[in-house]
Amino acid sequence: MAELATIARPYAEALFKAARGDLSAEVAALADVAKHEQLRQFADNPKVSRDQVYAVIADVVKTPLSPAAQNLLHAIIDNGRLAALPEIAAQYHALVNAQSGVSDAKVYSAFAIDAAKLAEVVAALEKRFGRKLNATVEVDPELIGGIRVVVGDEVLDTSVKARLQQMKVALTA
Repeated sequence: MAELATIARPYAEALFKAARGDLSAEVAALADVAKHEQLRQFADNPKVSRDQVYAVIADVVKTPLSPAAQNLLHAIIDNGRLAALPEIAAQYHALVNAQSGVSDAKVYSAFAIDAAKLAEVVAALEKRFGRKLNATVEVDPELIGGIRVVVGDEVLDTSVKARLQQMKVALTA
């Protein structure tokens, strides 16, 4: 949704400038809480004060909040932008990654990958993509075998499913 991205950008940039250190964990925790529809309905209730909304969110978040994260939460609640918090978290995380020269990589595998094998895979992927990667693994049995890696808008698909699809296209052409 382009509108949420537009709303979220100034908040993410302001937090990035004001933060001393990486607040990704705190912002992600706030975003996880803000995703709940019941909380947003509670926050939109005109009978509920902004302080009550802040207190509920602060109690639910398990991560202690830094002053910068507290200020962000107050600003978001005061301006009625709680629905934009997940997008703010995503944009803030992207800013932190851009500053540190790191990219997030999503590795889809047909089977679970142990830590040692994942380290080897990440090292090879870092050479392939030419940058440091934060990899997360998701098991997708539909791949049959191999892996599929998504880094930003780049995709590297070495799965059996992709190879079978390529063979199907070649045979039907």
